[in-house]
Amino acid sequence: MQSEQSVESVVRHFQQELSGTSCRLVAVSKTHPVELIREAYDAGQRLFGENRVQELTAKQPALPADIEWHLIGHLQTNKVKYVAPFVHTIQSIDSLKLLLEIERQAARAGRVIQGLLQFHIADEETKFGLSLPEAEALLQDAAVQQLQHVRLAGVMGIATNTDEEPQLRQEFSTLRGYFEQLKARYFADDAGFREISMGMSSDYRLAIEEGSTLIRVGSAIFGRRAYPAPTT
Repeated sequence: MQSEQSVESVVRHFQQELSGTSCRLVAVSKTHPVELIREAYDAGQRLFGENRVQELTAKQPALPADIEWHLIGHLQTNKVKYVAPFVHTIQSIDSLKLLLEIERQAARAGRVIQGLLQFHIADEETKFGLSLPEAEALLQDAAVQQLQHVRLAGVMGIATNTDEEPQLRQEFSTLRGYFEQLKARYFADDAGFREISMGMSSDYRLAIEEGSTLIRVGSAIFGRRAYPAPTT
C-alpha cells in the first residue's frame, strides 16, 4: 500500500487511473494473506496474480469462485496439474513442453486455459522467457496447430529492474513489437490474441504508454511482500 492507504482505496485509485484505457490491472497477491485479497475483491478487483503454485492452490479455495487467477511465475511442467482445474491464465509459457502439458492437463480438467508466451526482454540473465525465433519455432510446431484446451492470447515480459526510463521504454517497445509480429504472422484472424502483459508497480505508467493491456501490480496495492519464514 502507498503511504498507509487501505487496499480498497488503492484498488479504486487504479480503477480510476485505468478507466478509459485498454489496460487492466492484475493485482499480484503473492506472499499476502487471503484477508488482503478479499479487501481488494470487495473493492471490485477480479484479476489476481500469483507466482507459486503451492501458494495459489492454498488460497484459491478460500476465496470467491469468480476470481480470475493468473499464474505469473515460472511454471514447472510437473505442477501444471495442480492449477489446471481453476486457473484462468498462465502468463509464463516459455517452452513447447510446458505448453503441451498445459493442453494435456486442461483437457483432463475439461477446461480451456488462456496462455501468454513469456519473452526474455530484460538485461538480466536470471529472467525466464523466449526469444522471438524460439517463439516462432514453437508456433510452427505441428502439435501447436492442434491445441484445443489452451488459447494463446498474447505475450508477457518482465523488464529489467532499473530506474532508467529509456531502457524500460526500449524493453517494453521490444515486447510490443514481438506481439505485433506474432499477431500479423500467426494470429491475424484471431481477435483473442490481444494481450501484452508488461509493467509492474514501479514502471506501469511507462508500460501503459508503450501499449500494455495487463499491468501486474503488487507492492503498490498490498505493501511490501511478507515472505514467510523458511521451514526445515
